[in-house]
Amino acid sequence: MSDYFTQIADAVSFGADRPGKADLFAGRHLFVGLNCFEPGQRQRVHTHAGADKFYLIVSGRAHMTVGDETRVAGPGTLVWAPADVPHGVAEALERTVMLVGIAPPPL
Repeated sequence: MSDYFTQIADAVSFGADRPGKADLFAGRHLFVGLNCFEPGQRQRVHTHAGADKFYLIVSGRAHMTVGDETRVAGPGTLVWAPADVPHGVAEALERTVMLVGIAPPPL
């Protein structure tokens, strides 16, 4: 059996003290993970040198920051942070699940 197919629901995990994280795929050219936030949780603004990143909001809503712009993102919203551009989750407004991809993957 291959690892080519994954059910997102099987990887969802929330933490009371910090956001839940799960690695879904880690290849030579792409990393895909899952971030799960309780209301009020955050991800500090950060950058990835030489790597693009996206967040796909699967469920919930959160204030997302890319560069100097912050917006509310909900289910179906794709948030793209080009390489070297600061980004993060300013605040989850409700229980929020995000699919995250980084290419190339972090070292």
